[in-house]
Amino acid sequence: MSTLSGRSVSVIGAGFGGLATAAYLADAGADVTVHEKNEALGGRAAVMEAEGFRFDMGPSWYLMPDVFERFFGHFDRSPAEFYELEHLDPHYRLFFKENVGSGPDGDPPGVKQDPGGDRIDVTADLENSIEMFEAYESGAGEALENYLEQSKDNYEIGMEHFVYEDRSRLRDFLDPRLAKYARGLTLLGTMQDHVEKYFEHPKLRQIMQYTLVFLGGAPRNTPALYNLMSHVDFNLGVFYPEGGIGGVVDAMVELNRDLGVEFVTGEPVTAIRGRRGNFTVRTSGAEYEPDLVVSDADYAHTEQELLQPSDRQYDADYWESRTYAPSAFMLYLGVEGEVPELAHHTLVLPGDWSGHFDTIFENPAWPEDPAYYVSVPSETDDTVAPDGHSAIVVLVPIAPDLEDDEETRATYRNKILTDLAEETGTELRDRIVFERTVAVSDYREEYNSYRGTALGLAHTLKQTAVFRPGHTSKALDGLYFTGSYTTPGIGVPMTLISGEHTANYLIDDER
Repeated sequence: MSTLSGRSVSVIGAGFGGLATAAYLADAGADVTVHEKNEALGGRAAVMEAEGFRFDMGPSWYLMPDVFERFFGHFDRSPAEFYELEHLDPHYRLFFKENVGSGPDGDPPGVKQDPGGDRIDVTADLENSIEMFEAYESGAGEALENYLEQSKDNYEIGMEHFVYEDRSRLRDFLDPRLAKYARGLTLLGTMQDHVEKYFEHPKLRQIMQYTLVFLGGAPRNTPALYNLMSHVDFNLGVFYPEGGIGGVVDAMVELNRDLGVEFVTGEPVTAIRGRRGNFTVRTSGAEYEPDLVVSDADYAHTEQELLQPSDRQYDADYWESRTYAPSAFMLYLGVEGEVPELAHHTLVLPGDWSGHFDTIFENPAWPEDPAYYVSVPSETDDTVAPDGHSAIVVLVPIAPDLEDDEETRATYRNKILTDLAEETGTELRDRIVFERTVAVSDYREEYNSYRGTALGLAHTLKQTAVFRPGHTSKALDGLYFTGSYTTPGIGVPMTLISGEHTANYLIDDER
């Protein structure tokens, strides 16, 4: 008999964490229902279709393909059964604004000069990256090789023993094998300190640190362990799944349905009452009586709005004191013509790198000289835009809780389009045929996101591993949590793994 045979589970929220948890629990024999507030499944990874354009609303980078292989492999399936992958080359393009420092050796003459500063492509050819680093700074090519060797070790050891093997409780660190696993890992210090040991040129430092955007942190507050992301970036590669990230959501929904999971959409959950074996989950349209509950909804929203005070682990002061990952100012643009200056993934980076992070974490404000990311899926996928058009998404990381009224959005929209034209040579303003903006208040309304964060809790030194909220409620027996607030943290691959951890805790408790 299956472990959870005869047990019913309500999963609240159909983001990647909720979909992964639901699949694992259904595979273990549970009768699983997923409750999604919105009409579309996928949470922040929803898809918007309008006037012939299709946009991934949230995540757009397909990284760490090994994690997806492992997830589907648990069910004797593979990603290839659901979608094809295209290895992007270049992985991404960077535009450095003119005011980025030139570093000790100046800028290399072979780097392409553009309207602002200069432009480089990080390609699938590692030797090309080594040569490019060396051109910027004498000795930096060898430093990159050494850096990536450390990053590869961190990734392989970290993933096996600290990510796939969850260590979110203090007792998990009493494992006598831990010293052996941790030997050689870059555990102490910040990413800023770590990168500065290898590279002097400010542009090279930015290349090695930009991935922190995916973790919702800044170089000076993110643990050095996350240099493992450079192995993901340079060695594992960047891919585009057929249908975009929305195609991955479709694959997970299909898998869940094959496993017997039921979906209820367009019914926000309004309350969770009861305990193990006797829960009531109230929605805007009905009541459900599962034996167990898993929340993939915003953790703070679940505790503060859906539970009675006696069933909460954390009070309002706890949530107020946390450091949150950025929110985002998003532009979804349907544009006439092509944009040859831009790659599928493009980043535009300012010289005042620390200043941009200050406006997110220290002195919240709309950044004057923003760093931002531009996605052009139509460069790879001709189904996302009508013939002769391009689909473009612009993401500017901004502080959560900022005011974002229509006047502010319009002003900032014009600022970003002007900056994009000046720094990349891509003028869009007279070519836009479809447009939508999303910002802080939308994340609050659409996803019940605390402070309007787009990602959840930042991966700061004090919010990693045991310092993140737990998968198992300490206050309400039978309630579990999954998703980016828990371990291992932010990002699509991490929330897939979070789903596995949550399911394992629930299954172990039921045993």
